[in-house]
Amino acid sequence: MRWCVGLYDSNMSSSDLQPRRDLTLTHATSLVVGIIIGTGVFLKTASMAQAVGTPTLVLAAWVVAGVVAMLGALCFAELGALLPHAGGEYVYLRTAYGEIPGFLFACNAFVLGGAAVAAYGAAVAIFISDIHPLGHEWLSREVHLLGVAFTFGFGARQLLAIGVIAVFAAINCAGVMLGGRVQSILTVAKAVAILGVALGVFLFGGTGTVENLAAPGSPNGGIAGFGAAMFAALWAYSGWQFLPMAAGEVREPQRNLPRAIIGGTLLVLALYLIINTAYLYALPLWQVSSANSTAYPEAPSVAARAVQTFLGGRATLIAALIFLISTIGSLNGVILSAARVPYAAARDGLFFAAFGRLSPRTRVPVTSLVLLAVWGALLAASGTFDQLTNMAVMSYALFWIPVALSVIVLRRKLPLAARPYRVPLYPLVPLLFALVMVWIVVSALRAAPKESIATLVLILLGLPLYPLFRKRRLQPVAGETRAAAVTPTPAPRA
Repeated sequence: MRWCVGLYDSNMSSSDLQPRRDLTLTHATSLVVGIIIGTGVFLKTASMAQAVGTPTLVLAAWVVAGVVAMLGALCFAELGALLPHAGGEYVYLRTAYGEIPGFLFACNAFVLGGAAVAAYGAAVAIFISDIHPLGHEWLSREVHLLGVAFTFGFGARQLLAIGVIAVFAAINCAGVMLGGRVQSILTVAKAVAILGVALGVFLFGGTGTVENLAAPGSPNGGIAGFGAAMFAALWAYSGWQFLPMAAGEVREPQRNLPRAIIGGTLLVLALYLIINTAYLYALPLWQVSSANSTAYPEAPSVAARAVQTFLGGRATLIAALIFLISTIGSLNGVILSAARVPYAAARDGLFFAAFGRLSPRTRVPVTSLVLLAVWGALLAASGTFDQLTNMAVMSYALFWIPVALSVIVLRRKLPLAARPYRVPLYPLVPLLFALVMVWIVVSALRAAPKESIATLVLILLGLPLYPLFRKRRLQPVAGETRAAAVTPTPAPRA
């Protein structure tokens, strides 16, 4: 933490500070697009092909998951404009249902938010290993936790993952404006790279054929298999929920949050369909399904194999650089956003006080940023990429159910509140999204029961801690009262 100590050198108390609203619409949209487009689009197609067994069903899973993500984005757009404060889902759950759901989400955002940080760190190591083999771990040990076997190891891969997490934690400790600018640059770079890969496959690929797309294959798993494929795709689509976590630092949030969430999600949906069509056009399904995944941990990624069809021997280096840019963009965005949830809870007395401190110089929650990065670095030495992402997505889906329904709850609870954006086709959209999330959770319990149950247990482990914070929650928040932090502005009367 020495590289962040200097940020606290000031006579001003952190409790008297408020975050700066330095994130513009461009920064906000870059956060949405940059976090969503991360590792999943380059890695998850392999496990999806294993789950469903045909190119058509793989693409169908991407399309359906994209539509589901859009439904969720519409819900978050209304909630973000209604309650444009730091914390995102924590604020929505607490306002709609009370403190306990909000507190559980804050605990989850730290514990399993670290899993997302770790997954991106692990992905960096995967893509670097496409350039140069990193060898076996120097130390390795299998540990059983909550019924799930985790392999704790340390070697070159883990060292790389920890190093990149530390670098981007340091960048975000230097200020939200710097983090936003870095995010914008990385987002543009990764969007251009994805389009470049797709164009290379379609225009210059030597193996591409429509027959690969139309291959009948052998459908696997039925509805459960399709649910597992959607579950994998949701990791690749998840990300629109992170922007509202940093809503306290977005300029004109009532206007810019809905625009960034909806516009960014639509852009990603289009890019994902283009690149996945390119994969399945360039490669026969057996090459897609045998690409890097839990079943084939040493294999090249599906994206690397697709790039190889038009770049040949140079594919490994070029693809790895593209994937690295994309992955570190998501890592930067997640670190920036996720650290704001325990910060917001701590300011309300619902989390450890240290997480609620802002740097007087940069006005960012340095302690929250550093501790999230440290936890993510520890997790990066355990489990596989798919284990980490499965646990993260399971936690997302579980909380998205009450968050989506909170649109309905808050319409009744706060009928006079100003809503700059309203979900279309209300209440069908939040109800449909919630129902799909229930199905996803059930499918996950069937497909990966141990990991899913472990995630549930980790979420519920926060309950015994809640009484410890009950007294603190009644204390007024310095600078901004709890009521001001969650009470939306009433709509003007006609």
